[in-house]
Amino acid sequence: MRLLLISNSTNAGDTYLNHPKEEIKTFLNGVKKVLFIPYAAVTYSFDEYEKKVQNRFDEFGIKVESIHHHKNPKKAVQEAEAFVVGGGNTFRLLKMIQQFDLIEALRFKVLDGAPYVGWSAGSNVACPTICTTNDMPITEPDNFSAFNLVRFQINPHYLDAHPDGHAGETREQRIKEFLEMDPYCYVVGLREGSILKLEKGTISLLGSKPARIFKKGTEPKEYNPGDDFDFLFE
Repeated sequence: MRLLLISNSTNAGDTYLNHPKEEIKTFLNGVKKVLFIPYAAVTYSFDEYEKKVQNRFDEFGIKVESIHHHKNPKKAVQEAEAFVVGGGNTFRLLKMIQQFDLIEALRFKVLDGAPYVGWSAGSNVACPTICTTNDMPITEPDNFSAFNLVRFQINPHYLDAHPDGHAGETREQRIKEFLEMDPYCYVVGLREGSILKLEKGTISLLGSKPARIFKKGTEPKEYNPGDDFDFLFE
C-alpha cells in the first residue's frame, strides 16, 4: 500500500500545491494518469477544481481525469491507475463517496497497490472515520466511516495556537474529546506543510515541522521527521 497524506494544499503566501510538489512528483513517478476525486469542492465547480490540479500536475507530465466526468464512477475507480483526492469540505466529500458506493472499490485498489495522494479532506478520508476533521457538517453523509486505509486518525491543519481573547476549546482539547469516545486510536496532529508517507511497510513524516501524536492515557508527544512512526500500525 502506498499513501501520500498531505496536511494542506497551500502554505500561507505560496502557490497552489507548491510545497508538496516534489514529493508528489517522486511518489507518482511512472504514473501517466490519475483519477481525481473533487467531491470536497463546495464554492467552486468540479471542472474548476480539476483544471486547478491539472495546472500543477502538468509539471509532472501526468493527466488528471476527474471522476465526475464518468457515468459509472465505481467502474472508473476499478480501472484507475492511481488516485488523487482533493481537499475542501470533508462531509461533502464523504457523502458523495458513499452516494456512489466507492468505499470498498477504492480501498481494494489501494490495498492492491494503486498509489493514493490526498490533502486536507483527502487525507481525512484515508482514515477509519472523518471524526477528526475540522470542517462544519454542511451536509450529512450516511455515517462517518471512510476508506479505512490506515488505523490512525489525522487532524490536518493542526494548530497549537490559542488566540488572545478566545475562550473556546483549543484543537488539542477537541482531539482529547474525540479520544474519550475512541480511546484506542492514535490521532496525528499534522501541521501545515507536513506529509505522512506510507510506503514499503513503513511510515515517514516529511516536511520541516514535527507532528503531535495523541493517545488517551498518555501525554501528547512531538515526533520529528526521521523519527520512527511505525507504532501507528499497532
